[in-house]
Amino acid sequence: MSTHRVIADSPSRLSSTRRKWDSGIPTVLRPVARAYLLGFATAVGPRLVALLVQHGRWRRKDKQATAAGEATHGEPAFLTALQRILWGGLDWRGFPIFCAAVVGGTTFLERPLRAFLDLLTKDLSAIARRRLSRWFAAFIAAWLSFRLRQSKRSPAFTDTIAEPGSNGIPGPGPKTVHYAGRTLDLTLLAVTSALDVIVGELWHRHRLRRQAAGKWTPLEAAIGRLTDPALFALSSGLIMWTWIYQPSRLPRSYNKWIGSAAAVDARLIEALQRCREGTLLYGRDTGQAPLLTSMCTDYGWPAEWGDPARSIPFPCEMVHMGCGPSCEYHAAVRFLRSFRWAFARYLPIFLFLTVRRRSVRSLRRAPLSAARSSAFLAAFITLFYYGVCLARTRLGPRVLGRDVACRQRIDGGYCVAAGCLLCGWSILLEARGRRKDMALFVAPRALATLLPRRYALDKQWRETLAFAASTAVVLTCALENRRRVRGVVGSALGSVFAGSA
Repeated sequence: MSTHRVIADSPSRLSSTRRKWDSGIPTVLRPVARAYLLGFATAVGPRLVALLVQHGRWRRKDKQATAAGEATHGEPAFLTALQRILWGGLDWRGFPIFCAAVVGGTTFLERPLRAFLDLLTKDLSAIARRRLSRWFAAFIAAWLSFRLRQSKRSPAFTDTIAEPGSNGIPGPGPKTVHYAGRTLDLTLLAVTSALDVIVGELWHRHRLRRQAAGKWTPLEAAIGRLTDPALFALSSGLIMWTWIYQPSRLPRSYNKWIGSAAAVDARLIEALQRCREGTLLYGRDTGQAPLLTSMCTDYGWPAEWGDPARSIPFPCEMVHMGCGPSCEYHAAVRFLRSFRWAFARYLPIFLFLTVRRRSVRSLRRAPLSAARSSAFLAAFITLFYYGVCLARTRLGPRVLGRDVACRQRIDGGYCVAAGCLLCGWSILLEARGRRKDMALFVAPRALATLLPRRYALDKQWRETLAFAASTAVVLTCALENRRRVRGVVGSALGSVFAGSA
């Protein structure tokens, strides 16, 4: 959730620089060149940063190996990885070529399609024909480019299975099966952006009609203000639920980042999972006591706290992990710790953006902006934990009951649900301009948790259709009304089509 700001802000800030370097490129080719470079930076940049960090570790190990008289391997490995990353950016089925193909196809197909529509649909207005030609051009370009992108195979979406025989005759041997789903994140990003464009335009027109009639109400104004925070809260809550109960449905990097921010003992997560699965049952000895009794030993708590047969439920102090029995004190400590952790990560990002702007005023505001974003993330973590405590200790037992069955239901999902419902509303601490970007950033990832990561290859055309139609909507809107496309996608398309009619 932190790095998306750099991606979202960079295209608009670099637009003036791009106009200088691409001034010698023909106008019709500039969007293609910009799209390729933007795709190259998106695909290669993060991998280069990760490689440089890894290279620093390799160099330290090489120094230790040299001092010990052992062979070193870090430098050759670094050069090999660097070459692989750079060549990957030139792959004809890679992301940079894909971006250039979508934009280039839309640009070059629009004019002949408009001429064709002029001949067939003279009863339509010129504006309608222009929009239709752009939509069809973008649809065709997106469909063909996406099929090219999908043609690249990945080991994660390939299995080798043995074909069964019959009547005692052995099967023909192992069979390679390819699955679809590698491009699902890209599809969901396009679908989310298209829905945002459509809903945003409909709401804008509704607001203009109501205001013109003098019927615009405070409730409607509040709905407009809270839509983005509500979308973020719903999406982030769904992601947190998945992180607790189905972490395999999230990307590995997401799991790692959330785990680092949450700073929770893995045994607590596993205990909640077992409560939901029904393997850890209160009041019964199902052999689950060692899981939490080992945690009691590490933290110096009574061993019976971790035995679900005797401790119904296990004390909330175990959730606090050493902060004492008070849920409110634990929340305060969590906030301070999380704020310090987040500030150490946000401040360099804001300082980096400030250096690019070369503004003294921005330099002074960088710590304040970093503190505000850190407060948002700290409140997110704090509200999640305090929501769990509210359901387990403060409100849950009073509303649902205190018997064993109610305690089982609370720890079997209700407490986590309470944390998921609360945590995302920390977005209200962020600046209003940031809320829409963050909502559109997490929404596709939340949708991905509801869909299978791999599915049968013969159903891939559905995903291709969804991507092509959604991309056509977004690109048409970007060419017609650039401000209507919001978030990271809007910033990127704004830089790509800068100066285009």
